[in-house]
Amino acid sequence: MTTASDTPTRSRRNRRAEILEAAARLFAARGFHGVSIEDIGAAVGVSGPALYRHFDGKDALLSEMLLDVSSRLRESAVTVVTGSAGPEETLDALLDVQIAFATDHPALITVHDRELGNVPEPARRQIRRLQRLYVEEWVTVLAELHPDCPAARLRAATHAVFGLLNSTPHSAGELPAQDMRPMLHAMARAAIAASVR
Repeated sequence: MTTASDTPTRSRRNRRAEILEAAARLFAARGFHGVSIEDIGAAVGVSGPALYRHFDGKDALLSEMLLDVSSRLRESAVTVVTGSAGPEETLDALLDVQIAFATDHPALITVHDRELGNVPEPARRQIRRLQRLYVEEWVTVLAELHPDCPAARLRAATHAVFGLLNSTPHSAGELPAQDMRPMLHAMARAAIAASVR
């Protein structure tokens, strides 16, 4: 049940999410250093200084953006791995998670690829740790499917599949998501099959 006291917290959370989404679009289009706090504020209809009620600064905003997405992907993978019936279904579900992210959030992919070096070191270590844990969820499932394949090869295959799926910033808008998703799924499955022979 929602109470009146929940409303300010939910409103603040929604505003933070709106700011993060606008910042991701701007960072992807113009680069981290090409965007000011005022630009981000204007994109969400507030003054630049008002953003400091939500974030300590642009560095903190970028850190939270990339920590949030890394954490959500890792949590989704854990949910899939612990809730799926078998390794084939689990791999399909992991692919669906990554493909949904890639087709729904191409700006975040661009920001991560270009701007991770601008994240302060403590947060960057956390992001890298979450990403390694995410990869290991995939490697565990692939090892069940291909027990004779070395873990290093499975890990390399996982990273290669991410590269394929995360190419969406280059193709966004070319095909609608409902056409793009099955194509990416089939390509990723074929790439995994070819890499573990």
